[in-house]
Amino acid sequence: MIYFVSSSPSSTSSTSFAALPFANPVIRKSELLQVLYFKLRRDSGESTSSGQRKSMEFGLQEVAMKYHRLCLQRGRIDIHRWKAHSVGVDQCRMKMGLLLTGVGDKVMRLWSLDSYKCEEEYYIPDTASLVDFDFDESKIVGLLGSRVGIWTRNGKRSIFPSREGTFSKGLCVRYIDPDAVIGCEDGTARVFDMYSRTCSRIIKMHAGPVTCLALSDDELILSGSSLGSVSISDLASDQRVARLRSTDSAGIRTLCFNPCSHLVFAGTTVGYTYCWDLRTMKSLWETRISSNVLYSLSYLRSDNSTLAVGGIDGVLRVLNQNTGEVLSRCLIDDERPISSTRNMHAFIEKKKGIRLPEDAEVDRIPRTCRPPITCLSVGMKKVVTAHNSKYIRMWKFNM
Repeated sequence: MIYFVSSSPSSTSSTSFAALPFANPVIRKSELLQVLYFKLRRDSGESTSSGQRKSMEFGLQEVAMKYHRLCLQRGRIDIHRWKAHSVGVDQCRMKMGLLLTGVGDKVMRLWSLDSYKCEEEYYIPDTASLVDFDFDESKIVGLLGSRVGIWTRNGKRSIFPSREGTFSKGLCVRYIDPDAVIGCEDGTARVFDMYSRTCSRIIKMHAGPVTCLALSDDELILSGSSLGSVSISDLASDQRVARLRSTDSAGIRTLCFNPCSHLVFAGTTVGYTYCWDLRTMKSLWETRISSNVLYSLSYLRSDNSTLAVGGIDGVLRVLNQNTGEVLSRCLIDDERPISSTRNMHAFIEKKKGIRLPEDAEVDRIPRTCRPPITCLSVGMKKVVTAHNSKYIRMWKFNM
């Protein structure tokens, strides 16, 4: 069953999803970045007078991505923690400067990362449990076991006919307008059209459960399996395009796709990270970065250089997307005194982060410095982590 639910009536926010652009205006409007860009061009002997404005935005983005990588690899780390829920949650998604948290609580919350203000609340029906979610500028799609819920801002609520909306147990969901794709326990991906309110197609992806999903703008579905493979199918034709295999039989636990570089990244239940190139359908690299399960990996949109990975050992790792090299291993400095601040929206606990030397043994480090990372999301010079607790952490990286 699929149904629509309005946002909490108690919310006082006037922020509209539709009013928030996908592009990062900071990159375009930053005078400091513009000065730096033109200085770099002059230093390299390039002309700054002919056609400079045409390429400035691209150049600014390139400078910003290099600075982002430098900060994640070498910058100082400030960790801000705030109470986001009354019970533990283990999922977070960051888009358009907003953070959505949930799974474990009966409510999803949408946060401003600038003010730590809860902008909106989206309640889960009493008869259902939230399994996974995704969102865009106009709606939130939530997987509720064998149902899909759609939360909108206009107060509309609609219930799908049961024959169209029910399916075997769902494990994950991803949404790209107009389709919500559900990864199911029976190895299928079920595609729901959010406008016609129908299950438009059922695609057999794996012999075992679909554990994770990623969608591309050119209508590809990428899915990971508990049997250790990644399957790629065409959303339009329902045909399988390719199957990517890992060198071990460990289950694929997390998956993401970078359309800028055509690279697919996956993390497994035994700590391996894999990378395949979709242009050749061949493995680019593999590396074991942990002895335990990797729960989440993510990258900043438009960044082709760094990949953030987190898992049960609680270490936030930064990898080179192109080689798999571990650039940095980060954790909480639990020995320094805690500072805190309170604004009108939240009480923020502040700590420092530290980087582990290459020869450091993770298992010897206290768990208080490395609570398990159940999910992470990457923004500009920041990584947000969930830990199956009431608290969310934002790791800020600066030079």
